[in-house]
Amino acid sequence: MKSKRLRADVLAGLTTSFALLPECIAFALVAHLNPLMGLYGAFVICTLTALFGGRPGMVSGAAGSMAVVIVALVVQHGVQYLLATVLLGGLIMLAFGLLRLGKLVRMVPHPVMLGFVNGLAIVIALAQLEHFKSGETWLSGDPLYMMIGLVALTMAIVYLMPRLTRAVPPALVAILGVGLAVYLLGLPTRTLGDMAHIAGGLPSFALPDIPWSLETLRIIVPYAILMAMVGLLETLLTLNLTDEITESRGYPDRECVALGAANIVSGVFGGMGGCAMIGQTMINLSSGGRGRLSGAVAGGMILLFILFLSPLIERIPLAALVGVMFVVSQQTFAWASLRVLNKVPLNDVLVILAVTVITVFTDLAVAVMCGIIIAALNFAWQQARELYADSYQESDGSKLYRLHGTLFFASTTPFLNQFDPANDPAQVTLDCRHLSFVDYSAIAALKTLRERYAKAGKQLRVLHLSERCKKLLKRASEHHD
Repeated sequence: MKSKRLRADVLAGLTTSFALLPECIAFALVAHLNPLMGLYGAFVICTLTALFGGRPGMVSGAAGSMAVVIVALVVQHGVQYLLATVLLGGLIMLAFGLLRLGKLVRMVPHPVMLGFVNGLAIVIALAQLEHFKSGETWLSGDPLYMMIGLVALTMAIVYLMPRLTRAVPPALVAILGVGLAVYLLGLPTRTLGDMAHIAGGLPSFALPDIPWSLETLRIIVPYAILMAMVGLLETLLTLNLTDEITESRGYPDRECVALGAANIVSGVFGGMGGCAMIGQTMINLSSGGRGRLSGAVAGGMILLFILFLSPLIERIPLAALVGVMFVVSQQTFAWASLRVLNKVPLNDVLVILAVTVITVFTDLAVAVMCGIIIAALNFAWQQARELYADSYQESDGSKLYRLHGTLFFASTTPFLNQFDPANDPAQVTLDCRHLSFVDYSAIAALKTLRERYAKAGKQLRVLHLSERCKKLLKRASEHHD
């Protein structure tokens, strides 16, 4: 049983390493960097997070979401400033994990998760379209038909292979099979070698060659914070998704610490920054990779490709890798979210669509923040609408108000509208047994109500205040004294 597990992890790791290659090279090129920087980053980050992270089976590497963030920095200030930013970003991630803030991911509502997954699936698919271009122009004629044919063949192998055998990952068979066919038949199609030459030596240790001054910090801090934010968000959301797929539990804080440390190491060894990669994680999981070994093998293979296997690896047709990534994007997309669109509340549908669209057109951090804000405002609106009062005329001529709901900033107006100080009797009782006070606005509303009754020359008695509310009131009165 154990040897079967190990074999599955090794094969999954091998498959994932092939899928990591074009992505990391492409992201390095997007950020105007030497492709080897992307590969060194992938090797360091993938290996370290696999061995020490909080989620076995998850794959991290030089990610696209991070590449987009740093383009401007590289263009304006150069590579050394980027390496310093990766170091600082790593420190921020490390601190985030050590402060145990990973649990904040629980604040992300399910519709935001669905939007995130759908947005990234579309981004993965759109990124593959770049390979259908030669320079700035789209392929046409025979090269285009060859590309489409090979992509279709790869996808067919990935989909049909599991029906024959599950002993080897279908994506691995597809990449090697199509690669071999192209080589033996001498088919004219673009290969990984056309994208970049990946031969290189071992990464060497060197601190970023920059002036260590406040001016430098002023330049790199905004980028480092943005990079850490995007990296942590993508990592924690991918961790959540991996938990769902594997029906097991990861450790967010441990993952943040490992990711931070891996980024620091990547920075001093001349690699790009990185975080969890949802596409590669999906490939690893669907290929049977569940243990730490799968990620470690994927990372280790990247280094072997650079050092020894580059002549072979550069012959892999891009079409095979594009085909595999198209399948990944199809499998990543939460198709179930389309089926439930007419069954869930309209506001949840809006959150799913908004996060999907914003992820595609801007970046993940903005999308998730927007999603959380929309969901939070919607929650506040719903809670505010649920506040209501029952009122009773007592036998002694006084009036009793019994309130139900949550009193907070959004529900203070409906709360005050329940009362009629002008026409109420001289004695009024407010029963707060079923009313919860949440914030300072709630206390302010209660004081306003008291003042309104006092102005009308009437007495307001408040019963059954919770301990928490009494504390809030006491603190507020101290504050005003």
